[in-house]
Amino acid sequence: MKRIFLFLLTNLAIVAVLSISLRLLGVDHYLDANGLNISSLLIFAVVMGFGGSFISLAISKWSAKRMTGAQVIETPTSEAERWLLNTVRQQATAAGIDMPEVAIYDSPEPNAFATGMSRNSALVAVSTGLLRGMTHDEIEAVLAHEISHVANGDMVTLALVQGVVNTFVFFFARIFGYFVDRVILKNEEGHGIGYWVASMVAELVLGVLAMIVVQWVSRHREFRADAGSAALAGRDKMIGALRRLDAAHPQPLPEQMSAFGIAGKNGGGLSALFMSHPPIAERIAALQALR
Repeated sequence: MKRIFLFLLTNLAIVAVLSISLRLLGVDHYLDANGLNISSLLIFAVVMGFGGSFISLAISKWSAKRMTGAQVIETPTSEAERWLLNTVRQQATAAGIDMPEVAIYDSPEPNAFATGMSRNSALVAVSTGLLRGMTHDEIEAVLAHEISHVANGDMVTLALVQGVVNTFVFFFARIFGYFVDRVILKNEEGHGIGYWVASMVAELVLGVLAMIVVQWVSRHREFRADAGSAALAGRDKMIGALRRLDAAHPQPLPEQMSAFGIAGKNGGGLSALFMSHPPIAERIAALQALR
């Protein structure tokens, strides 16, 4: 409950920061007596679309640590922690990135994630369940998968994609609301309830379509991270790690972090469009097809 409250509080703070920014830019009132100010609306959409995405990226390490309770290894206190740090250091060097922070979080679920604002300022965290339930070879492959996410710049890529689709959602939802209010409902005095209702409905519909786009990109990046793990740790090790995860059926990470976990939700049919990770069987098949 404490972590959920923290997440909600963080989102409210982001909205407050963006609202103040829009007011300072003078574009918070894109509806005026003459109708819809397209220039102000576009600026509003860009600030809201990219602003929220990049503020979330900027605080991603901070929020991830607090949502999972991850503890960064400053000085290793056991052989397992020393091995973990050395493995990540070797992989980071091979991938051409700075050494990320390495953390462990308490969870029985075998999972891991990477986050951070840039390739050279990242966090890689693993669960206690993963450390207890996997062999060194399998853990090495999981770490290489997360290091590949970092080296590929996936955090920034997804933030950019999210910013673009958010901008389209904000912009076209309000265009649709204005059209309904003025053209269909013939409201010529101010902006009636039709504008707000139509905008909210359009935002929901467009938001669903935007999520499909973002999750498609996320699934594509998973295949790339798997291939990166195969290059860093070995294809057989990564296939072994995926098979172990498939047998364990781990629960996914919180939604805002799930794209960079080693395992995500499973689903078929239409629900597959909203999955951040491809089915493990497809990931294994893609690895087996590598030459």
